Amino acid sequence: MKQPPPMKALTYFESAMRLRSFSLASEELSVTPGAVGQQIRKLEEWLGVSLFIRQVRQIQPTPEGLSYWGHVQPSLARIVDASQALRESRRTGVWVSMPPSFAAKWFARRMSAFVTSHPDVALHLDTSVAPVDFGGEAVDLAVRYFDGIDPQLEVQLLYADQASVYCTTGYARQRGLHEPRDLAKATLLHNTFHPHWDEWLARFAGITPVTTAALDAIHCDQSLITIDAAKRGQGVVLTSPLLTEEEVSEGSLIEPFEQRLPLVKGFHIVHQRQARLRPAVHAFKDWLVGEAASRPLE
Repeated sequence: MKQPPPMKALTYFESAMRLRSFSLASEELSVTPGAVGQQIRKLEEWLGVSLFIRQVRQIQPTPEGLSYWGHVQPSLARIVDASQALRESRRTGVWVSMPPSFAAKWFARRMSAFVTSHPDVALHLDTSVAPVDFGGEAVDLAVRYFDGIDPQLEVQLLYADQASVYCTTGYARQRGLHEPRDLAKATLLHNTFHPHWDEWLARFAGITPVTTAALDAIHCDQSLITIDAAKRGQGVVLTSPLLTEEEVSEGSLIEPFEQRLPLVKGFHIVHQRQARLRPAVHAFKDWLVGEAASRPLE
């Protein structure tokens, strides 16, 4: 990489050239005229040319200075514009991280409601199951699926989670799923987000983990895939009522049994403890908490 010029000196040069005065540049930059002159000399030494002719109480750009100004000024202006735009976006924007399943199955249906009610807030969404490093990532808030215990975070519960069984009406009829022990005749759809088949079957169907391991099964790492597979009649999925509310509402999935397994983990809204949230971030957090409270899990 080529060695860049002294970048601080460039900002002093830009101000002095635009104002045609070291003293006016010093006022704009909140430094002394001597500091402006020192930075200009530093740039001239790096370039190997004089940029100004110094006269009593005035400066005159040299031909080299004018030529150099013509080349660098548009780039400096673009840097300023881009920086101001980014700074403004940080003021009015909200950067949020969510698990993919939560974002797709719960938040996506409600996202337009927030955007409509807060047209001045720019929402930036990232989906990931990895815990956010608030100290090293440009993220304001995160929806995190965990037990709610983290001394470094401000944590507020959105939904306490449960694990329930879902399949299509046709699949339940075809496999004769009348009570939990009938799941021994089904294909179990496993996902890593809700890996609770052993516990659910042991508690509600009296089926041991050894027997469960021998049942027909499909293993996936994504809840979205197993929910979609269940909708296509490929088996039964054990997942959260939060992630299947649309399918149950439209009738593409049913809950064949009333038994639900309470879970330690849940969906929480989190941010760095004692962080000073910008108004836009506060607005989104308040909306999210209110939305969850107004639509509790049945």
